[in-house]
Amino acid sequence: MTDAVDFDLERLSGWMTQHVAGFAGPVTAHKFSGGQSNPTYRLDTPEGSYVLRRKPFGALLPSAHAVDREYRLIAALHPTGFPVPRPYALCEDVEVIGAMFYVMAMVEGRTLWDGTLPDMAPGQRRAHYEAMVDTLADLHAIDPESVGLGDYGRPGNYFERQVGRWTKQYRAAQTDDIPSVERLIDYLPRTVPAQTRSAIVHGDYRIDNMIFAAEEPRILAVLDWELSTLGDPLADFAYFAMNWETEPEGNAGIKGRAGGDSGIPTLDAITERYCARTGRDSVPDLNWYFAYNLFRLMSIVQGIKKRWLDGNASNAKAEGMAAKVPFLADAAWQFAQKAGA
Repeated sequence: MTDAVDFDLERLSGWMTQHVAGFAGPVTAHKFSGGQSNPTYRLDTPEGSYVLRRKPFGALLPSAHAVDREYRLIAALHPTGFPVPRPYALCEDVEVIGAMFYVMAMVEGRTLWDGTLPDMAPGQRRAHYEAMVDTLADLHAIDPESVGLGDYGRPGNYFERQVGRWTKQYRAAQTDDIPSVERLIDYLPRTVPAQTRSAIVHGDYRIDNMIFAAEEPRILAVLDWELSTLGDPLADFAYFAMNWETEPEGNAGIKGRAGGDSGIPTLDAITERYCARTGRDSVPDLNWYFAYNLFRLMSIVQGIKKRWLDGNASNAKAEGMAAKVPFLADAAWQFAQKAGA
């Protein structure tokens, strides 16, 4: 975390006094250093701690950084017992701190960055991965209508919409001509798989977007719902499954580290567990979904690159992220070729 706070704490305190039950100042703020999208801050008061997430300052791409959607989602899920932080209030008045924001509870626990879980025993690793896939299955079992989210996503084929959306996002932020991107933009919309189920989709379900209990393999909170919508639950499952195809570099990737005596379940074991918990017989070949997920990630990183070039990126590592765009595009095309392109 850093001490650099780029908004008026007195104005924030006044707003929280009016809108956050139980709040009493004074308040101090520290910005979390992780994350590329919506700047996030820890707020501390004599009575307790909160988290604030805001839109970035400056010009933004259409539909990006939808903190109001995030707030609506966690406010709908929290009463069900699904692990999300308690939501307190949403502020749509940009005059308060300079951007739309919301305040939620601070969930104390462990953030795990390295998917190989190097400091854990094999049994602990297995239990943590089982908790992750079980929690994902539980999300997909929630009926959107029953929690007031029946209109949270547009009808129709989820992947068709998403391919179109991320193509537009990429074009809006495009800075270079990359041949593999152009091939993907041609291939993906022509080969969209049929959708057989609809569910609440997190959109960025990975290990570092969760807070785990300090002493047990239990998820206390799933975070960062900016990309959530209603759609095909296979989008989330395939995104999670990508970890088994991603090199272990201190992030979520666990390629070559699962199975055997590692304790980390194989992708087949994780797939079987997900299917059992969601009532599926199986999942389809994942190569198309892997291609799509890497295309989407490439588009997101291209947006980071554009914000970095414009001086609006929220993370000091944005320059390094920006350099990954062509590599992500090439990797996506390789999976497209495995899928038959």
